[in-house]
Amino acid sequence: MANNFCVIMAGGVGSRFWPLSRTARPKQFLDILGTGKTFIQQAYERFQEIVPKENFIIVTNVLYKDLVKAQLPELSDEQILLEPLRRNTAPCLAYAANKIAVIDPEANIIVTPSDHFILKEEAFKKQIRNGLDFVAEKPALLTLGIKPNRPETGYGYIQVKRKKEFNDLDNLYKVKTFTEKPNEEMAKVFIESGEFYWNSGIFISSLSTMLESLQQHLTEIALKFEHGRRLLNTASEEPFIRKTYSECQAISIDYGIMEKAKNVYVLTADFGWSDLGTWSSLYENKDKDEQGNVIRADNVMLYDTENCIVDISKNKMAVIQGLDGFIIAERNDTLMICRREDEDQIKKFVTDVRIQKGDSLV
Repeated sequence: MANNFCVIMAGGVGSRFWPLSRTARPKQFLDILGTGKTFIQQAYERFQEIVPKENFIIVTNVLYKDLVKAQLPELSDEQILLEPLRRNTAPCLAYAANKIAVIDPEANIIVTPSDHFILKEEAFKKQIRNGLDFVAEKPALLTLGIKPNRPETGYGYIQVKRKKEFNDLDNLYKVKTFTEKPNEEMAKVFIESGEFYWNSGIFISSLSTMLESLQQHLTEIALKFEHGRRLLNTASEEPFIRKTYSECQAISIDYGIMEKAKNVYVLTADFGWSDLGTWSSLYENKDKDEQGNVIRADNVMLYDTENCIVDISKNKMAVIQGLDGFIIAERNDTLMICRREDEDQIKKFVTDVRIQKGDSLV
């Protein structure tokens, strides 16, 4: 356990959850599920039995330093890595991996988003432990694949190849392909084939394998961080990171490494997972009334309304009549009404609001 590290990626803006998720306070810092804990707090607690407190690394935008410190006060400043610019997940990983290399060259690393929902926590932890055992012995990049229960177009997919013999595991496979979000017809084909799993975006690897993979597949990014490793944990770290991020391309771990590497494996599982990245995913995971509505409000009256998700502030009253399949979401100064089937337009809404009305509303 002493060599286990957990990197929690918490720098996104969560624009698909607008208007709840705002640039100043994105969804990972919100209690969207009403559990009494925010997403990032749940992510941290999820791994506490597996990773020592001092081995957690939070990578977030410089804007969110105070939010992280307020919500995870037990972590030190050295455990919060601040990104000056958003460059997707690969530079985030390179920063964290080099930081860990200074601390423990023998580390094994879990890399996880900060905003996922997991219903069966114990089943999840079992798979994480199995994964750590595997990467401690094998030079592998491992991800978790979720058994799909519907032709979801909002997730990436992993196609499995053949089973890998390791200990007594019956759910470990070599990865054949990664596929980004498919259309509905293709998603149905994936489900029917039985070869495809949802890509959870959770990665496990030894530090040495992760650094080698960065060097091989993202050489330019890897070299930038390696050349400045001696500056980490010194007064020169901040200016070095600021300069390095300005020179890095924006690229994801999936595109930059996982889709290219030959040593990628997947543990397939079903532990009640959702990335809760959209209003629809929230709708799927919440209880509904007899008309199929998800109500997240104290003062709402519905008439002839069904299959909607309604999220209204406690101090507001809403009367809604005659809607079917809509998102009605309000926070502070913003009300959004959008067809659930058209929620992929929300990012456009956010962009248009920013251009026409200014940053304060997004």
